[in-house]
Amino acid sequence: MPVRWEQIVVDAEDAHRLARWWAEALGYVIVHEAPDEVEIRRTPDELPGLLFTPVPDAKTVKNRLHIDLRPDDQEVEVERLVNMGARLADVGQHDVSWVVLADPEGNEFCVLASKRA
Repeated sequence: MPVRWEQIVVDAEDAHRLARWWAEALGYVIVHEAPDEVEIRRTPDELPGLLFTPVPDAKTVKNRLHIDLRPDDQEVEVERLVNMGARLADVGQHDVSWVVLADPEGNEFCVLASKRA
C-alpha cells in the first residue's frame, strides 16, 4: 500500500503564534487555519507540512524529533532567526559544525553549516 508523508505535528502552547513564526522562518505559507490547528507548507500543494496544535502543557524536556535547516550562510541565518525570537540552546552538543537554537516555545532545531561545493 503506498503511503505519503503528509505532515509533522508540533504541539504548541500558542499554535497560531508558533505557526506564524515558523512560516516566517521557513518562507512557508499558512494553508489551513482553524481554532484547534494551523498548517503551514512551502506552497499550498507541496507536502509535507507542519501542523501546529494547541496543548495545555509547556515543553519541559529536549525534543525527540527536531528540524535541521541548511542555509547558504549559517552565520547570517542564525542571526536572522535569533532576531526573530529564537535563542541559542545547549543540548550537550559541545564542539560541532551546527548551531542549536530553540524557537519561541523552546523547541530545539539545528542550523547546519553550509554545504561546500
